[in-house]
Amino acid sequence: MRLDKFLAENTGLTRSQANKALKQSVVTVNGKIEKSGALKVNSADQICFNGERLSWIEAGQYIMLYKPQGYVCSHDDGDYATIYQLIDYSLASKLHSAGRLDVDTTGLVLLTDDGQWSHRITSPKYHCEKTYLVTLADPVESHYQQACAEGILLRGEKLPTKPAKLEIIDDYNVNLTISEGRYHQVKRMFAALGNKVVGLHRWKIGDVELDENLAEGEYRTLCEQEIMCFDKG
Repeated sequence: MRLDKFLAENTGLTRSQANKALKQSVVTVNGKIEKSGALKVNSADQICFNGERLSWIEAGQYIMLYKPQGYVCSHDDGDYATIYQLIDYSLASKLHSAGRLDVDTTGLVLLTDDGQWSHRITSPKYHCEKTYLVTLADPVESHYQQACAEGILLRGEKLPTKPAKLEIIDDYNVNLTISEGRYHQVKRMFAALGNKVVGLHRWKIGDVELDENLAEGEYRTLCEQEIMCFDKG
């Protein structure tokens, strides 16, 4: 692999920025300053950027992250911190999220460098279910379960939501499982029911649940069984 390509993939720099960094003598290969982006490197080489050694990340990364409030699921946002700031520097630039959460929503985010795997999570044709703990401003009403099961017509849309499963936990908290991902869907569903979501936490995607041992902002690699949950069909 060319050195400038390796730097771009492992630092978040563009290829052009990587070549500028090389000219500034901030990159070493096996202990020597290197300025040529065309240099061929491999996993046996020790490559440092601004004194920090960069790791060779093998393809096929699958990560579970506990997203806190105040973070967005994009690589760059001028107003908020991004979830990629919570992940190891050398790894973050390679990953994308398999579906997103709103800035004020907490919980499970899956990240990967495997486009086909994330497609099976996000594509409507796979009907991948996501489960949210929803906290409401007003008490849960008895007709909510049936309304969710039948589908709710959201404001500004022509078709109702697909059938969703609602489990009542107490007067103000429910678990809601949906199999699609319309814009602000959960919030809009309860708005259509005359209520307001004041807390939203995703704790399950498909058969993968958020690890209870993770604190907010922490992440871990998925085990093989968890990865295979989205390789069906």
